[in-house]
Amino acid sequence: MKKRVTLQDIADRLGYSKNTISLALRDSAQISTETKARIQAVASEMGYQPNAVVSRLMAELRASQSNKFQAKLALINANEDSQAFRNHPTIPAYVDGCHRRAAQLGYSFDSFWMHEPNMNAGRFIQILNTRNIKGIVIVGLMGKNELPQKLMPIWERFPVAVTGVRTRNPTLSFACVDHHMLTLRAVERLVDFGYSRPALVVDESIDLLVDRRFTAGFSAGLSLVRVENRLAPFIEYKSAKKDSSIFKSWILKNRPDSILTLYNSVSRWISEMGLNIPDDIGVAQLEQRAESPGIAGMDQRNDIAGEAAVDMVISQIHNNERGIPEFPRSTLIGATWRPGPTVRAQALPT
Repeated sequence: MKKRVTLQDIADRLGYSKNTISLALRDSAQISTETKARIQAVASEMGYQPNAVVSRLMAELRASQSNKFQAKLALINANEDSQAFRNHPTIPAYVDGCHRRAAQLGYSFDSFWMHEPNMNAGRFIQILNTRNIKGIVIVGLMGKNELPQKLMPIWERFPVAVTGVRTRNPTLSFACVDHHMLTLRAVERLVDFGYSRPALVVDESIDLLVDRRFTAGFSAGLSLVRVENRLAPFIEYKSAKKDSSIFKSWILKNRPDSILTLYNSVSRWISEMGLNIPDDIGVAQLEQRAESPGIAGMDQRNDIAGEAAVDMVISQIHNNERGIPEFPRSTLIGATWRPGPTVRAQALPT
């Protein structure tokens, strides 16, 4: 009798964990499209057939648990804006992912603002304990990647993960987009479209927030560009917001044929110069936003980063891990290119 192919057989063949194989065969959004395709193809080749009885029982079990919260988690807004979970252009995507994943795993969230007046670590811990909160997800660090020292006892006592950026002092486990690969892939896409003189426009403070991974990824991408066409990044965006002539002078001096940026105002400044997008200059966003759907660029999938942070915290809870980790873990989420009319669809004829 032919041996039935199991998930472990597929895992052994491909070198992935059994859990990864299971998620891929269930078409989970946690697994990249490329990895899912590979796993599903090998499973089909090996003749894998799910056990119908086990599949049904697992589905019923997950459904029965979906509305029975095992425990609560804390979702802490680390942004200076107390309403950032609703008002910020990007933070709500992280929050949506956090809530979605927590609900899937049988948890709920209580939300807090890190900068609440008169809040100290002792009172915070008392509130968390009273509400039976088992772990913490931090969202919304934007201006800097350091947490308040006065709240250090909280991070020392609870399982914690950060989503969006890596923290320092203390360094905690985190989940965010892979900013380096995001920018590299965006440069590669512009080169594929026939652009030969790409530029990066990003404020230096934002680049520092992500450990200069924007400029590092851009630098790596410039290996595809002729030496004489390699432009240094424009990192004075904050100054240009006050005086756009700084940016316009830079454009006239450097003559880029395409720009990668985080900011909608860049397109406006280009139009004010009488230049056409995309014929004169292509523009692509490094973080596509809901308010600018007509711009080409990279979808960072910040909701998936939020989901990953929840997974990290719940893993810590299950493994009885708490406090500041000696070896912080990171989960980097891959971004996806989204087409738009702000870049050429193909190379111009020579």
